[in-house]
Amino acid sequence: MTAERDTEAGAVPVVRACELTSVSRSWYYDRQRRVPKDDTALQDEIEKIVVEFAGYGYRRVTKELERRGQIANHKRVLRIMRDKSWLCRLQRRSRRTTNSDHGLPVFPNLLKEATVTGLNQAWVADITYIRLPAEFVFLAAILDAYSRKVVGWHLSRRLDVSLSLTALECALAKRQIPPGVIHHSDQGVQYAAGEYVARAREAGMLLSMSRRGQPKDNPQAESFFRTLKMEQVYLSEYLDFDDAHAQIGHFIEAVYNHKRLHSAIGYLPPVEFEAKLAAQARAEPLSAASLLPAVRAGAAAVMGRSPGL
Repeated sequence: MTAERDTEAGAVPVVRACELTSVSRSWYYDRQRRVPKDDTALQDEIEKIVVEFAGYGYRRVTKELERRGQIANHKRVLRIMRDKSWLCRLQRRSRRTTNSDHGLPVFPNLLKEATVTGLNQAWVADITYIRLPAEFVFLAAILDAYSRKVVGWHLSRRLDVSLSLTALECALAKRQIPPGVIHHSDQGVQYAAGEYVARAREAGMLLSMSRRGQPKDNPQAESFFRTLKMEQVYLSEYLDFDDAHAQIGHFIEAVYNHKRLHSAIGYLPPVEFEAKLAAQARAEPLSAASLLPAVRAGAAAVMGRSPGL
């Protein structure tokens, strides 16, 4: 073995170091082989994956590393992700958003018996909370029950009728709807308030409400909020209200509506799904017989089971 190979860069030759410490060179080299490899390169690759796939846990990261040609033990990946705080931790603190203890009129569940076969036949509305470092804020959203597109939303510090009403105004400004659209929500005061009911009726909508304490009566809205929490809220640390508004708005408009694939509509994003419907309507009269298979599957899913969005 040459002196060059036996010398650490800028240090005492290995032979001399072993003599000074009374250890053999074989022991030294064996010890070197046992020292864990530097994690820097692996950390860099893991960081790239976590940035690209924010919801991945250590098992999926390990598999993605393998796909990229880098083999790493899953325990090592877990240790690095834990040290770097790259593990997804879900926040599960609950906060009530529905106040059904009011003397306002409530409406029967029209959506339960309806058959939704196209856009702007039924809209579903709901409210959820989002925790910020110093406060809770509230998100009201309205979706088209057929395409699953979020057609209106509003984020506010106030849990009152202005929250739901602003989301409704946003939706009505974006969509030209025919009379008779079902507006389905829970029995919360934000939807039962006279101001909200009057505006919905002015737009020609039919009011519909879930049974009290039955979130499964509004599966499309519940599924959307679950997706929002899992893929955006729980993975983010919002600095303040403005930061939350910007990030959540980007997720709804740019990701959820335009990019995210939805199983209930043939694994298409809502915007693309609606564009296909519009193109087909221009080509031929829209009828149940002419619908694409994916569209038929979507219609069945709206009123039947509640597939994940």
